[in-house]
Amino acid sequence: MQAEVLRRNLSLVIAVVAVSWAAIFIRLAEAPPLVSAFYRMAFAVLFLSPFALSPFLAELKVIRKRELSLTILSGFLLGIHFALWFTSLFYTTISNSVVLVTTQPIFVAFLSLLLLKERIGAIQLLGIGSAIIGGALIAGGDLSLGREYLFGDLLALAGAVAAGSYMLCGRIVRQRMNLLPYIFFVYLLATLVLGVLCVIYGESLYPYPKLTFLWFVLLALVPTIIGHTLYNWILKYLKAHLVATTILGEPLGASFLAFLIFAEVPPAWTYAGAALIFVGVFLVFGTERYEAFCTGRESEESRAG
Repeated sequence: MQAEVLRRNLSLVIAVVAVSWAAIFIRLAEAPPLVSAFYRMAFAVLFLSPFALSPFLAELKVIRKRELSLTILSGFLLGIHFALWFTSLFYTTISNSVVLVTTQPIFVAFLSLLLLKERIGAIQLLGIGSAIIGGALIAGGDLSLGREYLFGDLLALAGAVAAGSYMLCGRIVRQRMNLLPYIFFVYLLATLVLGVLCVIYGESLYPYPKLTFLWFVLLALVPTIIGHTLYNWILKYLKAHLVATTILGEPLGASFLAFLIFAEVPPAWTYAGAALIFVGVFLVFGTERYEAFCTGRESEESRAG
């Protein structure tokens, strides 16, 4: 049991580190955001195909209508999330964009309460409130820099709503659907959504420099196949708003990497807003629910539900 708990906690740490590289690879690619998002998912589907195609086809034969509908919705939401967030990185700073897009636990928690009837304790609500104030502080400070910064912040927040909804769908489907077929289907649908958006907005998918395609490949391998896949795996054992809360560790890694690679220093209000958001993380994880997960009881509860 302890080994299983350690494996899950280690998986969350690896996932956070992996997704922290996403914003860096996007900037380095120097391609239109929709194009970068499309290739991220397209390469992920390509790399997963040898392992996931047969299980996916087998799953299609037995999948229930409810799970199928939620999986389709999940893929659509993931595509929209990437479209919004990738675009936000070209209007505001990496640190602000990543901090705001990782406020998704706020939306996951309330949707979980409304749709899944998952209880949220007073301490968790206090943590979510702290995160809301932190996000508002960042967005309000950016308004003084210009409307384009605020526009980028709003895109990131909209991306958080889409990501939170995607994670909630995964929380439901992953109770019955195996990991590989699920992520393959979701990534494939997200690729199709992003491809359609590229056509609608007239974005060309070729040609781009070889180095740009290298960043696309790394986007697929590191934050997607490693990061997002680990998150989807852990959704079977941990409630959606708690998984989403761990993603709030991403801004630390992304901001540190942005400073090293782009010499990008966040404005003062970003530190203050991020501090409030991180306080929210600790409040959420100081709850009885998370302690139950750490001792293995949450796993049993998830399987029973």
